[in-house]
Amino acid sequence: MPNQKILYITTEMYPYQEDTNLASVVNKMALKMHNEGNDVRVFMPRFGQISERKFQLHEVIRLSGMNIIINDLDQPLIIKVASLPGERLQVYFIDNEEYFKRKQTYFEDDGTPFEDNDERAIFFARGVIETIKKLNWVPDVIHLNGWMASFVPVYLKTYYGSDTYFKDAKIVLSVYNEKNAALSSTISEKLKFDNISDLKSLENPSFESFVIESMGYVDSIVKGDEFLNENLDKAFNESSTAKSEYLDVDSIKTLY
Repeated sequence: MPNQKILYITTEMYPYQEDTNLASVVNKMALKMHNEGNDVRVFMPRFGQISERKFQLHEVIRLSGMNIIINDLDQPLIIKVASLPGERLQVYFIDNEEYFKRKQTYFEDDGTPFEDNDERAIFFARGVIETIKKLNWVPDVIHLNGWMASFVPVYLKTYYGSDTYFKDAKIVLSVYNEKNAALSSTISEKLKFDNISDLKSLENPSFESFVIESMGYVDSIVKGDEFLNENLDKAFNESSTAKSEYLDVDSIKTLY
């Protein structure tokens, strides 16, 4: 069924990241849906290792300039855009000097997770939602990929719960085996600032616990990796949300 508006929210995408299944799958899904005549947009963080010069990123002034309050601090939202190399598919990058300039993705060089990974995820989720609204583009399908994207449905169903903008959008969550790490113990205070509380994931906040939490906030879950690790597989099997086993790229449109 062409002519759907499909929004991919992802933490990785080839060729901006090259060596993961997640990055490859998102690239193939987005391109296939785009080439079949759908209106496809991709949103991802502008991590510091993504070369603006190589990939010809440029700032979209009309979309930038908003401030997002995280933990009582104003953080400026910068939106950059590029076309996927060799394609007419637009990729939007959520950027902020404080959160995304560093060259590493989630971990220090010694393997220690960044203390502000929670704030970065909150900023990314809210930045995507606010930018979509500013674009005045209402997606039919929102497809989430990567642990940071799992904050999006939590925010849509709580903080933005009375906002009707996304009310008809169906949300799909792809679950991948990502490296897990704990999130700051102060995340509950930061979410409380946005009137979000009573999340099971806050008992032991981590990348993985928020992916598992988000399974209850979406319309459909699909395995992004054919075999999931024990915790994710257990949560996947126990979830009452509609679910699909691993689908190849050619089959993804049947899910939509």
